[in-house]
Amino acid sequence: MLPGSIQMSGETLSGAEVKGVCEGLTEGSVRLLSLRGCLLSDRDFARLCQGVAQSPSLVQLNLNLGVVSSASRVQQLAQSLQKNRSLQSLFLHGNPLTDTGLALLNPALTGHPSLVSLDLGDCLLGDEGIGLICSLLPPDGAKPGLRELTLSANPAITCTGWARLAVAVAHSSQVRTLNLDYNPLGDHIASMLAVCVASSRTLEILDLEGTGLSNLSAQILLDMIQNYPTPLRTLVLSENNISVELQQQIADLLSEGDDEDESDGPGQEPPIREKGLKSNLGPGQHRVLLTSGLGDSLLAETEM
Repeated sequence: MLPGSIQMSGETLSGAEVKGVCEGLTEGSVRLLSLRGCLLSDRDFARLCQGVAQSPSLVQLNLNLGVVSSASRVQQLAQSLQKNRSLQSLFLHGNPLTDTGLALLNPALTGHPSLVSLDLGDCLLGDEGIGLICSLLPPDGAKPGLRELTLSANPAITCTGWARLAVAVAHSSQVRTLNLDYNPLGDHIASMLAVCVASSRTLEILDLEGTGLSNLSAQILLDMIQNYPTPLRTLVLSENNISVELQQQIADLLSEGDDEDESDGPGQEPPIREKGLKSNLGPGQHRVLLTSGLGDSLLAETEM
């Protein structure tokens, strides 16, 4: 455990424990707070939100797996984010937000001055939610927006919603990582995403694990990488019906630009994900990820 971090998983928190967490938050001694899958009373959750609102130091907040379990908790979290100024990464994976809950959060997310990473995987989102998310991806010339966006396992989003997101990402000046794993995208949506990647000047990592793709999608992505220079470094295609040969061709093409990115300087450490693979690529490293890494992802979360 890193200094300034509090990490708990699957525990039932007492009032005394929550009080101690809140004291650390308000004193500015906590940079990372992870309460993944933890149980706490509504009263203690309200106290926790007050601590988040007052924290001058909190950078990463993980409330994955059902911690934000009701509309009242969503509202309390939104109010705390409106006052907080330090948070950079917010993980809400596996909370039943729905589009209604995201609408409650959206003003706070849109107005937050520091937020660059957001995980809304498995949050029961639909096309209305995608419209709200697009407001977090401002076009060139606007204020900085999200650099990493995770929307894993939100199967209610339709082709229309994904098309809208693809346009927003292509027009965004900031998005570097886009995780869409375990959504039923299929070849049609993947084709739209290829256009998105070709248009983006910043997108480096695209996770399409388990999204129902075939060789048709892979060939389109291969042609895109071959003919249109992009910053893309990592493309996750595991658990799709794509030949190893095509995956290897894509990997080889991504590897050709090794020397072009070395002058970019060090980037931020990617935030921990609830699903998919954690990327630890340094400058100049490229790869196509071919195998599932769900277990590794959960282990990586404990290594923070």
